[in-house]
Amino acid sequence: MKIIKDYTESDTIDVVEVIDAKYIADYSIEIYFNDNTMRIVDFKPFLSKSLHPSIAKYLNKDFFIQFELKNGNLNWNDYELIFPIYDLHEGII
Repeated sequence: MKIIKDYTESDTIDVVEVIDAKYIADYSIEIYFNDNTMRIVDFKPFLSKSLHPSIAKYLNKDFFIQFELKNGNLNWNDYELIFPIYDLHEGII
């Protein structure tokens, strides 16, 4: 008997994570995920609509470009601003 496929190994990714992100221009970030997906997300519509000062402050590009990757998430200022990975993966926030 010859084993063709070992079903104990999974070819799918259980948890999608952000593995890299690069500032492009204006309020757009190119986001790379561990499932080989890449999305360019424009955050300006979301930021422009927000009336909350802790979110609207990211319209200042000096704050906006200071994002970092933490635990597979794209976040700003120690989770002050963070988005669901599913939304980022879909390219819609």
